[in-house]
Amino acid sequence: MVASERQSGADRQRREEELVRAVLAAFERTPDVRLRELLASLVRHLHAVVRETRLTEQEWAAAIEFLTETGQISDAHRQEFVLLSDVLGISMQTVAVNDTAGPAATEATVLGPFFVAGAPRLERGADIAMGAQGEPCWVEGSVSDTAGRACAGALLDVWECDEDGLYDVQRDGAAMAARATLEADPEGRFWFWALTPVPYPIPDDGPVGRLLRATSRSPMRAPHLHFRVSAPGARTLVTHIFVEGERLRRDGDAVFGVRESLVRVFERQAPGTPTPDGRQLPAERSWTRVRFDIVLEATGDLRPAR
Repeated sequence: MVASERQSGADRQRREEELVRAVLAAFERTPDVRLRELLASLVRHLHAVVRETRLTEQEWAAAIEFLTETGQISDAHRQEFVLLSDVLGISMQTVAVNDTAGPAATEATVLGPFFVAGAPRLERGADIAMGAQGEPCWVEGSVSDTAGRACAGALLDVWECDEDGLYDVQRDGAAMAARATLEADPEGRFWFWALTPVPYPIPDDGPVGRLLRATSRSPMRAPHLHFRVSAPGARTLVTHIFVEGERLRRDGDAVFGVRESLVRVFERQAPGTPTPDGRQLPAERSWTRVRFDIVLEATGDLRPAR
């Protein structure tokens, strides 16, 4: 390599570094300290990607088009940006850096794109399926905090897909189903009927699906049941329980949400086995049961959590 070529490379590096400094300087007067910190880190890392990979203008244009399509396909019932965050592991990483409750508390995992506020308020023991099809599942457990206190009246939002792997919001015009809000009893106990979770693909008919196919990745989520649990004096928890078994090991989880502490055995019951609450199921209908005892991080703030 001749000296002029080495100098050309050195000049290029200098110009690139000067641009990074100029952009950082442009944000230095941001009044919000945290916003200034976030923008500075974002600028440094994005510019580093461009420089390290020698990103072409065509590649950057393709990335902008991908993000544009991601926004265009998003609506009140589908959040493609949440899916993108999920499959890149950013959602789970954000959970991980904020999950500081310690080993005594139940681990958190991703919210996912299908949470809906204002789910029907049902009594303990109710069937949250509300017409959604699938194998019945008896769910029971308790809510306490890391100080050892029962969380009387804890509120539990629970939601899941049906046997076809679809959430209610994915069905045009469908009423709410397979989701509910329940209240724990004075001892922090809860029990309800749900559906045995099944694996399902995240929506893969949009730009995120194309990304998964281009990278030879599966869109499958491990079978799970969602929980969002809140109580006075405790930190609100977003978590799942996952079905132990071959499906979990074979299909993996497209959003990196599985934590070993959240894997549970869903015990299958033969048709005709008496149910815990005396519910009469069809003679040919099998069902499952699972227990999930939840421990919330105690905060000492006894104001209502929500």
